[in-house]
Amino acid sequence: MRIELATEPGDAQHPNEDYASVALPASGQGGALVLLDGVTPPEEDYGCRHTVPWFTARLGGAMLELSVSHRDMTLPEVLSAAISRTADIHRDTCDLSHPRTPQATVVAARWSGVAVEYLVLSDSVLLLERADGSVHPVLDRRLDELPPAVQDRRAAVRALPRGSAERAAAGRKYARAVEALRNAEGGFFTAAADPAVATRAVSGTAAREGLRSLTALSDGAGRWTEVFHEGSWADCVALVSERGPQALIDRVRAAEAADPEGAAYPRGKARDDAAVIFVAP
Repeated sequence: MRIELATEPGDAQHPNEDYASVALPASGQGGALVLLDGVTPPEEDYGCRHTVPWFTARLGGAMLELSVSHRDMTLPEVLSAAISRTADIHRDTCDLSHPRTPQATVVAARWSGVAVEYLVLSDSVLLLERADGSVHPVLDRRLDELPPAVQDRRAAVRALPRGSAERAAAGRKYARAVEALRNAEGGFFTAAADPAVATRAVSGTAAREGLRSLTALSDGAGRWTEVFHEGSWADCVALVSERGPQALIDRVRAAEAADPEGAAYPRGKARDDAAVIFVAP
């Protein structure tokens, strides 16, 4: 079995909000991976005394432990229980009803000798590589498929001159429109304090036979394909398999450096935290 992972903050002056981990049970049967991409909070108060890295460490740790110690639980059940466990730690000190209480996107996978279970919530991705070299991406597309009116606002922002007051004002309106759809019907979902969100995840099971590898990416790493269009998902897996997870992050950093203002490749952050897990079970 081959296991490699790498993660790197987008800004060395700020803590990495991504979380990446792999566990192999003492029984030697199968394993599990968990990758979280913490959602950067607004500068104003968000109702919690804890940071996003605090949250992702606890949610990710709970998910990993439950995944390997409770194999009778499905991954959506694991996510639900982990959210409840994490919320219980700080519900007496923090306002967990705040819409921007610490939260994260989620990728999880668990494999045995016969099957691979998977779960994806929001805009991180899990890539399943078959023995024939084909790659199946497990994606939650809801953040990319917002209502047309919201997409029109985004297009209007990008059409305005960079650095202008008009663009800044339009950007704030667009951000408010997106925030109104966070963890709401017709919008998109992230793991925060409500365990019921686990039912919104994209989840399923694939046969272990014929599976060559699993690659989990936070959106900061997945932008190599989705934002910069440097290669397909199959090309992404090939790069990670041949040169390791850090090589993918290095390629992303080079693409970000070549377009520092996001003029050629519009994106929410010029540089983003990036995390990659590669497992060949």
